[in-house]
Amino acid sequence: MKSTPKKYHDYDKDAFSISPYHNASRPRLKVQVRCRVAGKWVRRFFQNEREAKMYVDLRRIQLNNEGAQGVAALRATEQLAPFGKSIEDAVGFYLAHLKTEHGSIPVRQAVDELIANRRAAGLSKVYIGDLYSRLGRFAKSFGERSVASIATKEIVEWLESLNVGPVTRNTFRRDARTLFSFAIEHKHCADNPVSKATKAKEQSREVEVLSVDQARKLLSKSSRDMSPYWAIGLFAGLRPSEIRKLDWSDVDLDDALITVRASKTGRKRFVKIQPNLIQWLEPDRRDEGKVVAPVNFRRSYPADRAAAGLSDWPVNAMRHSFGSYHVAQFNDIPALAVQMGNSPEIIERHYRKAVRPKEAHRYWALTPDTVTGKDHGKVIATIAAASA
Repeated sequence: MKSTPKKYHDYDKDAFSISPYHNASRPRLKVQVRCRVAGKWVRRFFQNEREAKMYVDLRRIQLNNEGAQGVAALRATEQLAPFGKSIEDAVGFYLAHLKTEHGSIPVRQAVDELIANRRAAGLSKVYIGDLYSRLGRFAKSFGERSVASIATKEIVEWLESLNVGPVTRNTFRRDARTLFSFAIEHKHCADNPVSKATKAKEQSREVEVLSVDQARKLLSKSSRDMSPYWAIGLFAGLRPSEIRKLDWSDVDLDDALITVRASKTGRKRFVKIQPNLIQWLEPDRRDEGKVVAPVNFRRSYPADRAAAGLSDWPVNAMRHSFGSYHVAQFNDIPALAVQMGNSPEIIERHYRKAVRPKEAHRYWALTPDTVTGKDHGKVIATIAAASA
């Protein structure tokens, strides 16, 4: 008949009990102490009953001396032991967290401060508008939460909830990362949770361009004040943000050269103005002022595309069209790389063989006259001579 382990202590009166211990894999250990501290059970093992009693006596004295705080400290020590950490380590870690949390600010306030900072730095209205639009959606979800309290898991869940493609999702991720980097600089949080959120995989695919007929229709249906925007995008390959920042003082129609200034780096590059683009820009020529200044760009942009029947708009449609038709017409990759601000390798990989030379001749013959059916043969001859 199996004997009942001898009970040395009443749990209602004492936190400890001592009993025999049997484990074939640990034959040296014969006695166990079960300890109930702050409602939690802890076990310790010893070679004999004398060692076990000494442990119980020492712990009892310690608890009696330290009272409730001693109980909490003992429990904390037991919990930290498997990780090789002490109470001092835990206190230091938590104090750092509390200090950061105390100095944190709501997400909505952080967004406003970032926007104000970027505006003061002189960044473009287009960039600031796009940044505010995307971070506005972030603030709508986390507005009153402190920046320091946002975890990576929450960032990932928010990105997934956007229901957008991988490129757009990565753009939202980039702007959120910018927000937290700004917060770190200003001591509002200790680390950047967005950095640990995996980027979406962007599928590699061939560039898509507008056909010559699509480009013609877009130009013919363009509103008057948007015409320079479409013409520069199609025939000079500037990025949309670069076109909207472009000033007439940087457009030299006499020397056929556009100076593109990068606001972030302060660098500039030069883009050759092709003969057909000169014809598109000449009617609006001025010494200074914005080249593209519609009353309401955000309304005019989709309206022109809709009028041209271009609801399916390829990514970077105008820039990719310019690069592809330029390679097919002029076959000068190094020069194109300099004008587009890319490497020759990128130009070769993206734009070589994207369109046929025959279509390129038609593309570079698009002028205000040829779009309306005037002097088409004369312009074709001019373009062919320029590329010879």
